[in-house]
Amino acid sequence: MIALSDVHKAFGAKQVLRGLTLEVAQGESCVIIGGSGTGKSVCLKCILGLVTPDRGEITVDGQAVTTRDRDAFLARFGMLFQGGALFDSMPVWQNVAFRLLRGAQKRPRAEAREIAVEKLRRVGLTPDVAELYPSELSGGMQKRVGLARAIAAEPEIIFFDEPTTGLDPIMSGVINDLIREIVTEMGATAVTITHDMSSVRAIADQVAMLHDGRIRWHGPVTRIDTAEDPYLRQFVTGSAEGPIEAVR
Repeated sequence: MIALSDVHKAFGAKQVLRGLTLEVAQGESCVIIGGSGTGKSVCLKCILGLVTPDRGEITVDGQAVTTRDRDAFLARFGMLFQGGALFDSMPVWQNVAFRLLRGAQKRPRAEAREIAVEKLRRVGLTPDVAELYPSELSGGMQKRVGLARAIAAEPEIIFFDEPTTGLDPIMSGVINDLIREIVTEMGATAVTITHDMSSVRAIADQVAMLHDGRIRWHGPVTRIDTAEDPYLRQFVTGSAEGPIEAVR
C-alpha cells in the first residue's frame, strides 16, 4: 500500500533522510520507532506530499504522491495528531466532522453530526460530549476525539503521530487498545510513529527502526526482543550505553 524507495530529504545543511526505503502492506499496522530528530515526522509528511523529497520515490497503492488530484489523494488518509490539533472554537462534533462539512466529502450538516456522534461512541465517548468544546475535555478525552476525527471519513490509511504522548499509563493503554481494535475493524493500513514501547507492542504488526535517516531494522513485532541489532536493542531497553549517543 505504501512504498518508499531511496528517499532523501535535507533542510539546508541538515540531512534528515538518507536513503529511506520501506514498504507497508495493505491492512498492516507498521510502527516506526527511533530517537527524536531521526526523521520520523518528516517521513510521514513526505508520504502525504506535504514535504517534497530531494530524491527517491514514494507511492501509495501504486500512485505517486505527487499526483495532481490532491483532494482525492488526501481523502484516503486519516490522522491522529500528537497534540490533538483540535479546533478550540468548534464544538467536539464539528471537530470530528471537520472533513465531512467541507470539500469533496461534504455531507449535509445533520448527517455529518450523526456520523460524528457515532464515531464518538466508537471511541467510548457519550453523545453529550458532542456539544462540549475541547477546553472542557481532559487530555485522554481529547485524544479520543482526535481518534474519532481520524476515522470519521472511513479512510483507507491512518497515521498516528505519538498517540499516547502526555497520557498516564492507564489511559495510554486504553488508547492503544482502541487504535488496535479500530484499525482491525476497518481493515485500514496504519503507520504509527512513537517512542512508547508499550504502544509498539500493542499496535504493531511490523516495526521499523529509523536511525540516521535510514531504516536500521525492520521486522515483525514478535522479534523486537530477540533481534541482535545493537541499535534496536538499545532503543527497546532504553539503555544509555550503546551505539546511539544520548544527547546531554
